Amino acid sequence: MSAQPMESAVSLWAAAHDVDARRPRSLQRQLGASDTVCERRAAYVLFAVTPSDWSEKRAAILGTYIHEGLLGAARTEYGWLVERAVADDTIRGHIDAVQLDQATAARIPARHRPKVAAEHGVTVEDVKTKSTYLWEKVRRYGPSAAELRQVYLYADLLRTTGFEDVRGQRYLAKLGPLEVARIRFRFVNRDNGEEHIEEFDFDPNEATRARWWVQRVRELKSPEEGRRDFDGPGLDAICDHCPFMTACWGLPESPGAAVQTVLIHDDADRTKALAEYVTGHELALQGNRMKALARKKVDLSPAGVYGANELAWTGGNDVWSGDLQAMVDLHESAGLTVPMVPDEKQMVANLKEAGLAVPERKTAQKTPKTINVRAYKA
Repeated sequence: MSAQPMESAVSLWAAAHDVDARRPRSLQRQLGASDTVCERRAAYVLFAVTPSDWSEKRAAILGTYIHEGLLGAARTEYGWLVERAVADDTIRGHIDAVQLDQATAARIPARHRPKVAAEHGVTVEDVKTKSTYLWEKVRRYGPSAAELRQVYLYADLLRTTGFEDVRGQRYLAKLGPLEVARIRFRFVNRDNGEEHIEEFDFDPNEATRARWWVQRVRELKSPEEGRRDFDGPGLDAICDHCPFMTACWGLPESPGAAVQTVLIHDDADRTKALAEYVTGHELALQGNRMKALARKKVDLSPAGVYGANELAWTGGNDVWSGDLQAMVDLHESAGLTVPMVPDEKQMVANLKEAGLAVPERKTAQKTPKTINVRAYKA
């Protein structure tokens, strides 16, 4: 008996979005460290602007579930301090994990001490889930500038004010400010579970830069004075899923046009944009030439690790295609009707050879709009 779809079945994602909207982080109105991904977005939060857009959050929600599951396991098995609040008068946040060194751990109740103390001093860890699409970028370049800023804000809050004095962690607040020694990023591929870790010494200069960044936002007189740190919808996923996308970029004058057209105000802007286009085109050509030459040079090189890069080969397999004549023979021997599909290409050729006009009809589609930039001499 085949299963029949139930018309009354509801989507689990509707429930997931509703629960996510009620999470304390979603309801938080104070500027959070995770809001510092873009200066203008942070300004919208700081000025309490109502979000202008609803965005699909399935990937983010999945990341949250993985995040909570892994950190919960680390709390149970290792005794890590996970999801701990830190805050001051300007910003707040929740540190994914804090590992205490032996001396600091001795200052809290025994039941809360880690099973294994941090070897190199108090360590602040941030867990990030990434898709396979971004995994190679993460492995090659590590955390982004925004991710570094976020974790340094967490670490600096812990270093200057300590844990927030709230229910569930008052015993930690009694520790006061802690000397943070290490920063750790733990990247987890949410498609296959692969893990990539980057750890380094705490840099007070980076913490100061992160604080200055927040201070600049607080000095803005309006959100629109804030800098857009990304190139906009269609070019950066951060913008595609930003709750302030329309408030930030507005709508193009012509429906269907790119929102980035709002950046052009006069011929001076057009002149600058075309110069950037030409420069980008030249850089792309140069990059393609470099890649093409390098590809030919390693054509006979075996797979392996060479310096900072790993060489791997794919392909080189036999290509299979349908045997049309064998299929026709099999149809006839089995008593099946051989499909007779009109050959449009051949019919066009026949009509042209006979001197007849090829009938055409307009479709709802339009050809892509292409750009052509040439050097101009007055």
